[in-house]
Amino acid sequence: MRRLTSVWTAAVVLALCAQATAGQKPTVDVTGAWTVTITRSGGTVSGLAILSQDGSKITGMIGPGETEMMPAEGTVDGNKVTLLTRPRAGRTAAFAKCELTATADKMTGTIDTDKGTIEFIRKPRPKPPGK
Repeated sequence: MRRLTSVWTAAVVLALCAQATAGQKPTVDVTGAWTVTITRSGGTVSGLAILSQDGSKITGMIGPGETEMMPAEGTVDGNKVTLLTRPRAGRTAAFAKCELTATADKMTGTIDTDKGTIEFIRKPRPKPPGK
């Protein structure tokens, strides 16, 4: 009986450790439109991102303007966001990967590990007519 209790205890401890090391549940929702500012040693570039979040998965579009967008995808782990750009053939992107820390209305971080900083500011949602 004592051996069975020890085995059961070990199984519970392993399950709890696995859960603790697994990704955290997202604590932010990045769905919406964002103004984007990238700062590098050569200057600042502005753009736009439209993102959609489903659980921990992010999909969307990012670019310098509404007519010059490229696909982006990423993940949310707690308040940590990782985004990857997917430029179309013949196009380039300001970054391949950015890693961000997010709050409800702002995300800040780095692009391509150490090539610059990036900031996302949530655009206000339009109010319905008559409100």
